Amino acid sequence: MSKTLVTHDGKFHADDVFAVAAVLLAEEEVTVARTRDEKRIADADIVVDVGGIYDEKTGRFDHHQKSGAGVRENSIPYASFGLVWKCYGEKLAGSKAVAQRVDEVLVTPIDANDSGIDLGTPIFANVSWYDVSDMVRAFTPTWEEDASLADEYFSEITLFAKRIIAREINRAKAVIEGERQVEGAALTAPDKRLIVLPVDYSWKGVLMKFSEPLYVVHPQGDTWRLYCVRDNPHVFRNRKDLPSAWAGLRDEELAKVTGVPDAVFAHRNRFMAVAKTREGAVALATIALNS
Repeated sequence: MSKTLVTHDGKFHADDVFAVAAVLLAEEEVTVARTRDEKRIADADIVVDVGGIYDEKTGRFDHHQKSGAGVRENSIPYASFGLVWKCYGEKLAGSKAVAQRVDEVLVTPIDANDSGIDLGTPIFANVSWYDVSDMVRAFTPTWEEDASLADEYFSEITLFAKRIIAREINRAKAVIEGERQVEGAALTAPDKRLIVLPVDYSWKGVLMKFSEPLYVVHPQGDTWRLYCVRDNPHVFRNRKDLPSAWAGLRDEELAKVTGVPDAVFAHRNRFMAVAKTREGAVALATIALNS
């Protein structure tokens, strides 16, 4: 049987858009209505971001009540997307681990924004990041447009939000499995300073937990890449830079300096080099280790 979902009308935000999108992914047949009519709210099967009640058992997912609807361990409050994700996330993601990663990457930042929490400070005057909340805001009717377009635009951006959630689930699954593979490679590497991966896994967050790795080699497209490992992936400080003599060199120049015939490129900031083959990238790494 088709279920009815009610969320508020008027301006919409990333929180209610993504909360509704998650429900639409989890439930087979759902009819969405945007209203503040109390009778329609009371009669609905699922209510999101309106109504003043959080009760998962009765399908109520609002966080605007005076006491709120709880906070995470990191103190970021649950907004409606977070409440819906608590209910449906593991079902959609297929596992608790995947659901948790999606919460960290997508759900929590949206909840934080809706709760008035800044997750970063702009560095440059009059320049700030453009995030998913800004993307959703772009779909709200401007003062020059008819307000009646809001429902149409809401439906449009909700379809996109569904796609984002589905992709983040797929990405989380791949990242978790990739991290498992990277950890295994780090534990079994003949030389703990050099980790050679058969696939372009997400490795930065894993290898930073091991003290030995200095370089990692993996395929990317038609080439093989040599990267420096960092203690913090978000801080541009390598554990060991590539040799200064390589910086900015390409093709024949790099091949001449390194003695590696298929060397292609070395970044001028000395954090990455490229070769045509696995053997070439490993040879570059070996030279860098011994430099």
